[in-house]
Amino acid sequence: MDEHRLGLQPILRTAWAPTGQPFICPVHPRYEWLYVYAFVNPETGESRFWIMPTLNQQAYGLVMAAFAQSVGAGQDHHVVVVEDNGGFHVPALQGHPPGIEIVRLPPYSPELQPVERVWHLTDATIANTCPQNLAALETVLGEQCAWLETQPDLITQHTLFHWWPLCQN
Repeated sequence: MDEHRLGLQPILRTAWAPTGQPFICPVHPRYEWLYVYAFVNPETGESRFWIMPTLNQQAYGLVMAAFAQSVGAGQDHHVVVVEDNGGFHVPALQGHPPGIEIVRLPPYSPELQPVERVWHLTDATIANTCPQNLAALETVLGEQCAWLETQPDLITQHTLFHWWPLCQN
């Protein structure tokens, strides 16, 4: 599980252009943001995405509760969530939802977080573009995230590290 900030700041990537023709990318930076919260299962490629307007403890709790419900976590079904040490990764007073077990990565180790390698996939449809407003950005991101949820093989290709512990059924 991880979060990713996207906004009206442009994401510029290398692109091909015809010889002698400059590549023109519209840029109109503004400081408004959305946050994509993502959960991936590196082994199966199953993924879930939420787009939220904020990144804080309350939003974290809402997303974690929605995730727990979406995967059927509870007393009889436990789900392990690997996350970094973000300061907002603090559960509500009642703790994490039933069935959610948290494993924290060592500080300053994003290379160990499989979902970090999904962000360039979420950014793909907005790279080298200039969304008019947050609503337009949310629409494009929502479509991309919905599509990614239907692409387990693509998610696995990007997140299943050779050292990732596989489930023994």
